[in-house]
Amino acid sequence: MTPPQDDAPLSSQDEIRRRQQARATVMAIIMGALVILIFAISIVKIRAGMPHP
Repeated sequence: MTPPQDDAPLSSQDEIRRRQQARATVMAIIMGALVILIFAISIVKIRAGMPHP
């Protein structure tokens, strides 16, 4: 990525920051979903391996 230019209008910099924030939010949601999925799979595998009373 190129560093922000000082001669860029403020609204352009605000737009760049908004897009970066949107990408960061999407990545956080995806990573959170992955963690939940791995946790759920682990729980299912653990329960499948345990004998039922």
